[in-house]
Amino acid sequence: MKKAFAILSAAAVITTISSCTSDKDRYINLSTGKAIEVEKDNVTGAMVDKTTKEPVYIYVDTRSNDTIYGKTGEVINGHVVMGSDKQYVYDNDIKVDVDANSVEYKDGDQKVEIEKDGDIKIKTGDKKVKIDGKTGERKEKND
Repeated sequence: MKKAFAILSAAAVITTISSCTSDKDRYINLSTGKAIEVEKDNVTGAMVDKTTKEPVYIYVDTRSNDTIYGKTGEVINGHVVMGSDKQYVYDNDIKVDVDANSVEYKDGDQKVEIEKDGDIKIKTGDKKVKIDGKTGERKEKND
């Protein structure tokens, strides 16, 4: 009898706790750290903040502890990294291209290209930097 009472009591406590957590507190926008409600955009199919209608890049479902890619709804646990701009990034969104002449890295608006001869080109926003691979000479340009 005591076992049955304990099981029923535990079930009642779990039900009470889970019903106290609203859908508003269920999802956390990883870009802002704030609780949000999400809904699917009928045009793009991506998840958006229900209040602001802004796209949600990556968010966390606090009930399932899953990290979710807002563009597709795909669970991306273990595939989130800190980007160059100190924001969380889905690792599939970071591009690294390697060919016979250069290695190119893209992350958001930052692009780094290392050429076969050692020359380095860096572009971030409206700033460009070129570094000569042989002399180390550095040239900067703002657009």
